[in-house]
Amino acid sequence: MNNAVTKPLEGIRVLELGQIKIEPPKIGDPLRIWRHLDSDGQSPWFRSMARNKKSVCIDLRTEEGRNQEQWKNDLYPVNPKLIYTRISGYGQTGPYSKRPGYASVCEGMGGFRFINGHPGQPPVRPNISLGDSLAGLHAALGVLLSLIAKNKLGQKQAEKTGQVVDVAIYESMLNMMESVIPEYDRFNEIRQPSGTTLTGIVPTNTYPCKDGKHVIIGGNGDSIYVRLMNAIGRSDLTGENYKVNADRVREQEAIDGAIKRTTDEVLETLEKVSVPAGKIYDAKDIVEDEHINARGMIENITIGTKEDGRGWDLKVPGMSPVLHTTPGSTEWAGPDLGAHTQQVLQSVLGLSKDEIASLAENGITKSR
Repeated sequence: MNNAVTKPLEGIRVLELGQIKIEPPKIGDPLRIWRHLDSDGQSPWFRSMARNKKSVCIDLRTEEGRNQEQWKNDLYPVNPKLIYTRISGYGQTGPYSKRPGYASVCEGMGGFRFINGHPGQPPVRPNISLGDSLAGLHAALGVLLSLIAKNKLGQKQAEKTGQVVDVAIYESMLNMMESVIPEYDRFNEIRQPSGTTLTGIVPTNTYPCKDGKHVIIGGNGDSIYVRLMNAIGRSDLTGENYKVNADRVREQEAIDGAIKRTTDEVLETLEKVSVPAGKIYDAKDIVEDEHINARGMIENITIGTKEDGRGWDLKVPGMSPVLHTTPGSTEWAGPDLGAHTQQVLQSVLGLSKDEIASLAENGITKSR
């Protein structure tokens, strides 16, 4: 039932099983018209995020529309083997459960926004909906865990093998916060924003190169650090004062200042000595990279019908993770609004053609 990013991602991650996506009849999911629009008035963003989904238009503001959506409440008592996933800002219980929650707000509550930025500056938001994406991944994980539990409970002859997967966006962010909470509990330390570095770990940073580009170098392992310094001709920074991470934290400024070359020089040098490093990719770099393409992580999907001159190819991220025996694939791009309304109302809800026609005439549903 969610719009925007979380629900499309949830469907993508749950093994591309053709999830039904319910949208309001007039404009559909707002994601359809966000950012750049193609000649058909739809955003490539939606075409990518909603691939393999079935679009069903129902106006849930009307009583008749809500009646079509209530099937999930009716089915569970009849079939306690069903697994439901519910994504919201703050979860289905607790004092904040009724609050509206967008990813941007929930990223703040989950602690991410506080540590993301530069010291003394306002928190920085990533230029993607990170909270939505992580909530979708947690939803997929919850469904898979529920399926495992369902199998185990079934072996014990349990009557109730289904359950509700309760995903909160803020909790999906909180789950990524590593040692932020335990360090506060044990040492009363509130982790602060650290710019391009990782607090207390040296060297791991984003380094400017002479050609104006940037690379990320993770040289914080003790043996990796020695290889790094030897490779850049700074073996003088490998003595007793730099032996372990705690020593290097005290000498961070000197270490970070030692790495200044062109991007290609840095990567070529460090690859030879097995130091983790890589340049920072933009969209062009990603699309053109030979490794990414060799892994099938850039996929071409067709929008419309190319035979009549009204269609075109669209590059989208490939399916991840890669399943070697049953790999995922895109059967169709994010569908036109209401493309599957009639099919789903007939096959899933069992409505007659006359009932479907009546709903459409009253503006409660819409078919393509």
